[in-house]
Parts: sequence; C-alpha cells; structure tokens
Amino acid sequence: MLQAEGLACLRGERVVFADLSFSVGAGEAVLLVGANGAGKSSLLRVLAGLLPPLEGALLWNGAEALADRTAHARRLRYIGHGDALKPALSAAENLAFYARLWGGEVTPALAALGLADLADLPARVLSSGQKRRLALARLALAMPAAGSPPSAPLWLLDEPTVGLDSASVARLGTLLAQHREAGGMVLAATHLPLPLPDARELRL
Repeated sequence: MLQAEGLACLRGERVVFADLSFSVGAGEAVLLVGANGAGKSSLLRVLAGLLPPLEGALLWNGAEALADRTAHARRLRYIGHGDALKPALSAAENLAFYARLWGGEVTPALAALGLADLADLPARVLSSGQKRRLALARLALAMPAAGSPPSAPLWLLDEPTVGLDSASVARLGTLLAQHREAGGMVLAATHLPLPLPDARELRL
C-alpha cells in the first residue's frame, strides 16, 4: 500500500498543494484531477521520488518509501509528459534500452500498443500519437506472467492518453486492467476520461 500523509509541495516559491493525505491499495486506481497548475504533475513527481516534498511523509507498506530510493524506483513506472525517446533509435531499440534496465520482452510490448509494424522505424519519423504509444509500451514490459504479482506495482501516469486515438486508448485500458488484476496500483493525472473503471478521484 502507498500512503501519503500531510504532503506539501513547493514549486517556484509557491506552495502548489499542502496537507494532502490519501492511500492506494492493491488493485486500486486514483485519478488526479484539477485545474492547470493545481499540482497534479508535481504530486506524481513527489510520489516517484523525483521531487522532494516540502512537508509530510510518503509510506510504502507502513515504512518510509524514500528511505531507499533505489528500491522505490524499482517498484514503480513513471510516464511523464515527455516521451523520453532517442530520435535516431528505432522503436524497438528505444524499448530495448528499458528492457535491459527492467526486464521484459520488446516484441510483445510493442504488439500490446499496436506498434509491431513500426518496430524498425526511427523514433523521429513517428507521429506524436505513435511516440506516446511507444512511451506507454514501457508499461507492457512490466506485465507479469499469469498468476504472478507485478514487478513494478505502482504506475504513475501523467496525461497518458494525450495524442492517442480511440483504439490506442482501448489498448492502454487492457494494460491497466491486467495490471490491476495482478494487484498493481495506478495513479493518473488527467483532464480526459481514462479507461479506469471504479477509479477514485483525488481533486487538487
């Protein structure tokens, strides 16, 4: 379980949120909603250990989550606004970099997001939607074998469906459902509907 207790965040000498407390358990999903600048992206960065909280505590199964940042990084996947792709590398080569870090198979991960036919194309020629799908294919690397718990139970997603067509949103929905069924957790910042049935909303 992930627990946030009294979190506060400072960006540019401005407190973007304060006294924020919530928890997320196995199989649960939370949608982070609110106006632009409300702190959704900042909260995801705090939860990922990329931004220190101004105040409060972040707990994993009751222990300080950030006491061992390497262990915390291993238990999560963070997809931010940027797609973080090397333009000169092919789609398969970009994904292979993350497969070497995390494990997983490149070919099934590409297929999960409908990218199998684009595997050999350099990332620079992909459309914005295709690049977003390639970024999201990293999540497919984390999918466990049937009956096994997820290797990275915590998924932190910042506007994951930006630029996606309806078929791609459906593919992402399949990944999210499989992850939750295996006991994974999802926190997603969004202005648009996401394929996360029964998700709770956390308004900032």
